[in-house]
Amino acid sequence: MAERAERRRRRQTRRRRAAPLIAVVAVVVVAGIGVVLASSSSDDSASSSRSVDASRSTSTTSSTTSSTTTAPTTTTAVDPATLPQTEDRPAVSSPELDARAQALWQAIVADDPAQAMPFFFPLGAYIQVKAISDPASDWQQRLVAAYERDIHAAHATLGAAAATATFDGISVPDTAQWVTPGQEYNKGSYWRVYGTRINYTANGAPGSFTIASMISWRGQWYVVHFARIA
Repeated sequence: MAERAERRRRRQTRRRRAAPLIAVVAVVVVAGIGVVLASSSSDDSASSSRSVDASRSTSTTSSTTSSTTTAPTTTTAVDPATLPQTEDRPAVSSPELDARAQALWQAIVADDPAQAMPFFFPLGAYIQVKAISDPASDWQQRLVAAYERDIHAAHATLGAAAATATFDGISVPDTAQWVTPGQEYNKGSYWRVYGTRINYTANGAPGSFTIASMISWRGQWYVVHFARIA
């Protein structure tokens, strides 16, 4: 009996000594689990934050991309004078012809020949048509110079009435002829018409200026000689 009591006393003593150690181990284990859970939560939070940031970045990029517009393309108009002649016969009346005739009329009223150049046969076309040594010089020194003198003379004819005179339209005779190479020092062809009239009213009375000669380029009429053929 004494031995049993002694063994029981020893077991109780060992249990009392082990209890604090078990408690410490339990605390350490619980603390470790807390650290692991906190770390996992932090990682999950960081991952979530990165996902949100990535989503925002993608959204911003998408928004920026979708808001970017392509710059409109521009085209440069081709100068008809650089293109080859056609056999198209110009109409005796058209909006384009009326616009160029009004440009001539405004040049006469303002005594400013530069305003009438859109109605004059273009240099590029003249170079293609004429079989002469220096068509550019002939165009500028002879034809354009005469055109400018005739416009100044027409303005002088109107006199003080130029300030109130009105444009009444252009009349083109339906008598155009097709001029072929070899005629009029030509290497090209064109339609030609004589006797076109610029009609106007001045001081309540009708009047007109006669265009001596117009020739065609690609189906449109242009002045080549205004008051006289020179």
